[in-house]
Amino acid sequence: MNTASVDLEFDQRHLWHPYTSLTNPLPTYPVTSASGVYLYLETGEQLIDGMASWWSTIHGYNHPHLNAALHQQVDTLAHVMFGGLTHAPAVELGKALVALTPEPLDAVFLADSGSIAVEVAIKMAIQFQVSRGLPKKTKLATIRQGYHGDTFAAMSVCDPINGMHELFRGILAEHYFLPSPEIRPDQDWCDRELDAARQLLSTQHQTIAAFILEPCVQGAGGMRFYHPNYLRGIRELCDRYDILLIADEIATGFGRTGKLFACDHANIAPDILCVGKALTGGYMTLAATLTTRHVANTIGQGPGGGHLMHGPTFMANPLACAVAHASLQLVAGGAWQQQVSRIEQQLRAELLPLNGRVGVRNARVFGAIGVVEMEDTIDVAKAQLGFVQRGVWIRPFGKLLYIMPPYCIEPNELSQLTAAMAAFVDQCELD
Repeated sequence: MNTASVDLEFDQRHLWHPYTSLTNPLPTYPVTSASGVYLYLETGEQLIDGMASWWSTIHGYNHPHLNAALHQQVDTLAHVMFGGLTHAPAVELGKALVALTPEPLDAVFLADSGSIAVEVAIKMAIQFQVSRGLPKKTKLATIRQGYHGDTFAAMSVCDPINGMHELFRGILAEHYFLPSPEIRPDQDWCDRELDAARQLLSTQHQTIAAFILEPCVQGAGGMRFYHPNYLRGIRELCDRYDILLIADEIATGFGRTGKLFACDHANIAPDILCVGKALTGGYMTLAATLTTRHVANTIGQGPGGGHLMHGPTFMANPLACAVAHASLQLVAGGAWQQQVSRIEQQLRAELLPLNGRVGVRNARVFGAIGVVEMEDTIDVAKAQLGFVQRGVWIRPFGKLLYIMPPYCIEPNELSQLTAAMAAFVDQCELD
């Protein structure tokens, strides 16, 4: 194990961290190791990770089954180009993905990251329409408050007003945005929620290739939860108006919402599905875009030799595929169902009482996701320091204080996270 200390001065001066500035960098905390739900800092603290490393480390850190898969693979084949070659880890992962995902998804593109999975999904949709002789169907429809990644096509379907990419307005492709659904999963459904979608799709369907959205849970765009009937209605409208449905399950896939996929809450299957984050159990970057045989075959009979026009250098990296297959073996074992159900019950008991407190706009829970939305923007550096002092790792953004812990978290560990969130609210009342 590398015991050299982290050069924080170099880190602060030269290394860009996500969504930060090199002229006014946020503090960083040097991690030396991790195990289970714990991060161990160079300075001696051990922190309960409430973020699962941005929602990916669902089985916990340093998992023996995942470690073994990586150790075995690295001794035989660490990487090989996927152009013209194939290997067992990719094939076995493909089989597992086809088995776990909704029918009739059975064509798999193994991508580098979640953003790239969305890029590939958009390319698939447009190539599909062009291959059908419908070249005018190049637009995407989506809902506000969404987040789909940081590459250019993905940014173009993120919220253009309240999202993180306002600087790039004017050079991004322009698509159709509907109001974000307002009816929450625990509220009574009203069919008028779909009126704006009906109006848009009935009048513009000849230009729309696909409708893309995060099913039931909007993640980094605002941690919003909406009624599954909205998703079911969009599926029906897409069928009526000959539009593909793209489900971005990069954040929600593999059990996070209490169902294997968030689409399962509405009992629907998309035409194209994007998965990532938890795919490898948080070990390596990997994502996948799956589609139906109909879409794949239509693209295969289209222009450009019928080729899907994307091919990353590290596509289907054997190490990533091996650990992803091992992760999906754990998912298929089903322990996540009881774990996520228990986490949800505890989050409801310990976070929902924060509703009505001074400074709290709304506390809400969906599966293993707990959110406390504040009235005011949170000072991230100050909040983070307080959480570290309490022995937890929680990283707020904007007005949102939230946790999405590893599924293996124990009740006492989860209570430490929720107590830290309550203490933050207490402090805001005092301030």
